Amino acid sequence: MKRRDFLAAACALALPYLRLPRSAGRRSVLSQLLVPMDDSQANHLKAYGVTYRALKRGGRAEWLLNYRGGSFLIPADAATERDAALSGVTVEPVDDAQVVEIRGVIEANNMDALPLEKAPKVAVYVPPNAAPWDDAVTMALEYAGIEYAKVWDPEVLTGRLADYEWLHLHHEDFTGQFSKFYLTYSGAFWLQEMVERNFQMARRFGFATVPDLKKAVARGIRRFVEEGGFLFAMCTATETLEIALAAEEVDVAAQYADGTPMDPDASSKLDWGRTFAFERVRLELSPAIASFSDIDGHQVNNPPRRQPLGAFTLFNFSAKIDPVPTMLVQCHRQVIPDFYGLTTSFNRDRLKPGVTVLADEPGAPWVKYIHGDYGKGTWTFLGGHDPEDPQHQIGDPPTDLSLHPNSPGYRLILNNVLFPAAKKRELKT
Repeated sequence: MKRRDFLAAACALALPYLRLPRSAGRRSVLSQLLVPMDDSQANHLKAYGVTYRALKRGGRAEWLLNYRGGSFLIPADAATERDAALSGVTVEPVDDAQVVEIRGVIEANNMDALPLEKAPKVAVYVPPNAAPWDDAVTMALEYAGIEYAKVWDPEVLTGRLADYEWLHLHHEDFTGQFSKFYLTYSGAFWLQEMVERNFQMARRFGFATVPDLKKAVARGIRRFVEEGGFLFAMCTATETLEIALAAEEVDVAAQYADGTPMDPDASSKLDWGRTFAFERVRLELSPAIASFSDIDGHQVNNPPRRQPLGAFTLFNFSAKIDPVPTMLVQCHRQVIPDFYGLTTSFNRDRLKPGVTVLADEPGAPWVKYIHGDYGKGTWTFLGGHDPEDPQHQIGDPPTDLSLHPNSPGYRLILNNVLFPAAKKRELKT
């Protein structure tokens, strides 16, 4: 790069941080909006959307880690101010002197100011048929006003994930066992439609079985992460994605799904070197038990093993040394009530070395929220189905997020959406 080009680029990057003298009687031209994320915020969830749209318009923003609940600094232009007002989001205009004061507080404490560079391109893995349950992430994105695209098996298998930076998985079963819903929903139209659609997709791409199709999809998702993508998964997808990756050479088709009995030695044949988070897992071989493995500590659909819900605690991290996990746990509450999912939690003794635990239930053998690197990308798993519906059942009405605008559990989801927007620093612990 020529010297004049280098200087021009450096000046462009430095411009937002230059501090000009305050003008008498009026606000500085470099004034910004502080979006507080502590208890003074009227709508935490929509605050993420306001920040996202500011980035989408080309504005520069900062995530103030550990400062007032993980607040944001965003441009004070007319479009952003109008957006915040219409969204019911609390903002505080701050001039240059006030920003300097904030930076002083951040520098002196376990806080950091992380630049947000651009709005990430978001995709949600979702089948085309309407399933009788809701995806908490899709609801959060729509409530916050964050754009996303829907993708499914064809997009994964044809390499279209490369068009996106962030991918979400939720209630999907990547083992091809249809979540063992045959036990109680064998006559349901939605299940019959799900089975037929998946078999059609397997035939379309030349796979003999749905498990073979889903294993190929799982490998495509792993490739997305390996090449630099950001993966966030909840509920069943966390557990079944890992099993599908480990079972690349093993048949885990359930007996009642296609008539093929599961290999009784399948657990010993799984290759956990191909997975993100778990190892030494034992599969649930019985088709009469709607559970996949011993990854999940709560076993919600296995009454003899089912564990009661407690509360999980977010860990504290050093914002200046470990900004990545610090971003993921930004919240105005440190202790959050737990919530069930088909996969609710992750047994601690099934975690791979090096997995970062973001939240757990103190004294319990399981954890709730985990994160790690894979190749050039990252993955994050959160157990449970819906943070504001602890006992969510199939067919229940969707959660009305307008009744939960300050939900700490939903904030964890939206932390993950903005996480790819941040300028990354190396994770040091």
